[in-house]
Amino acid sequence: MRIGVITFPGSLDDRDAQRAVRLAGGEPVALWHGSHSLEGVDALVLPGGFSYGDYLRCGAIAARSPIMAEVIDAANSGMPVLGICNGFQMLAEAHLVDGGLIRNDHGQFICRDQVLRVENASTDWTGDFAQGQQITIPLKNGEGGFIADAETVARLEGEGQVVFRYVGVNPNGSVNDIAGVSNKRGNVVGLMPHPEHAIEEGFGPDTSAAMRNGTDGLAFFTSVIKQTLVSA
Repeated sequence: MRIGVITFPGSLDDRDAQRAVRLAGGEPVALWHGSHSLEGVDALVLPGGFSYGDYLRCGAIAARSPIMAEVIDAANSGMPVLGICNGFQMLAEAHLVDGGLIRNDHGQFICRDQVLRVENASTDWTGDFAQGQQITIPLKNGEGGFIADAETVARLEGEGQVVFRYVGVNPNGSVNDIAGVSNKRGNVVGLMPHPEHAIEEGFGPDTSAAMRNGTDGLAFFTSVIKQTLVSA
């Protein structure tokens, strides 16, 4: 399976996402924001970073990059798309998921290993998780507070579009402790924490077994590979 990872000016986790795809058994395909070709990929990752220096609003300029026209069309046609941190902000700015991301309520950049609860294990990116499972993956953001109006939040909650929720601590003031959401179809998922940083023993979060041993993030990428093979 070929999974495209798009590089924008200011992306810094694109290579990490490519490695995650490779370790999950997929073929990473590097894509450029200025192109109009998705190179025939089966799924897409919008990686973390500081696209365009976070000017205007985080993700706002990147959401209007040339390749995003193709991303939007592909997402609306059912292609799996994952937005991580800055990529989540792009998805929100492109209206592929509901809500928005604002400055952390404490006004500081935060970096920590974050516990999440899986609220929806039936999206294209969460099939290898169990409903209610708690996972730990790194979080690093300055503008990660999820917001939406009360009607939208109620709809996201009621229709199962809240995919991940913060556990133990809300690191950025997100409404209802929401860490990640999906579109209604479940092929598009955005979250603030970084699964691509928890894919390999010796480099991930600490676990009870050993330091830096956490690999919970790998399941995002194995999930989409299995889902695509089933749908083929």
